[in-house]
Amino acid sequence: MMLMLVVFAASLGVVALILRLFSPQIRKYAAGGACRSTARLDGKVALITGANSGIGKETALDLVSRGARVILACRDVEKGEETATEIRTRVGGAKVEVRELDLADTCSIRAFAQRFLREVDHLHILINNAGIMMCPYMKTVDGFEMHIGVNHLGHFLLTYLLIGLLKRSAPSRIVVVSSLAHNFGWIRFHDLHSQGSYNSGLAYCQSKLANVLFTRELARRLQGSNVTVNSVHPGTVRSELVRHSTAMSLLFAVFSMFLKTPKEGAQTSAYCAVAEELQSISGKHFSDCAPAFVAPQGRNEETAQKLWDVSCELLGIEWD
Repeated sequence: MMLMLVVFAASLGVVALILRLFSPQIRKYAAGGACRSTARLDGKVALITGANSGIGKETALDLVSRGARVILACRDVEKGEETATEIRTRVGGAKVEVRELDLADTCSIRAFAQRFLREVDHLHILINNAGIMMCPYMKTVDGFEMHIGVNHLGHFLLTYLLIGLLKRSAPSRIVVVSSLAHNFGWIRFHDLHSQGSYNSGLAYCQSKLANVLFTRELARRLQGSNVTVNSVHPGTVRSELVRHSTAMSLLFAVFSMFLKTPKEGAQTSAYCAVAEELQSISGKHFSDCAPAFVAPQGRNEETAQKLWDVSCELLGIEWD
């Protein structure tokens, strides 16, 4: 037994030494692709959900530094104001503001959109960034399971309410933050809200697949409008997203060297929002600032249309 412990300790020591020696190369690989575009956004208006922390915050910082007026749509306004203050400190003359938006409450989404349409004349970039991951079973104010309610239905409704402004502001872009996790998702139409059974990981994967399907169906419906929509996988990022999972939090802590920083995770969102070569590209999925694989269930047109119809029915809207 003692010999086994010694061997195990020695093995850990060797692994730690190797990681230390090769840490610069590991970090470079983990960082992934970077947005190389130097495009300016002077006079442009961008809206980012969940922008008070993580990749949303870093995406906002990127767009502000390009001259855009950026609106941070946050559930926690106090944290949002702290983020806005930090951005103003880091970017001279930054045009950034905070507005309250709770994607778990359709009344909040409608109130946000009403005020937005009253006070903002243009919208050139909408980044559906906010999300939750592997939370305990909860429901939104409207009775939707929290993952599908916030990650998909909340952004579906917000986009629906702002699509007219996006069209009038064209050329404009929509970026939907999805995940590699969509590969492991299935749309459970028979139990969309996990009332029969609940697994937080599967519920998250379902919502991320819904993001990809929404993107593809919306792109089809927006053909000829000069409004594009693409989904992104930001990578595995060190962020607050895993706060609901002790196991994931521990894994992220142990393997932090292999994870992206929020700034690195924001690169693909920024790329899809500004890159000149994507001006007419729509309905695609990106990771590390390059086209990425989409799982077969994410390419199923019949599923995408059915999810669209079910989403409209649940939200009480008609979106042709």
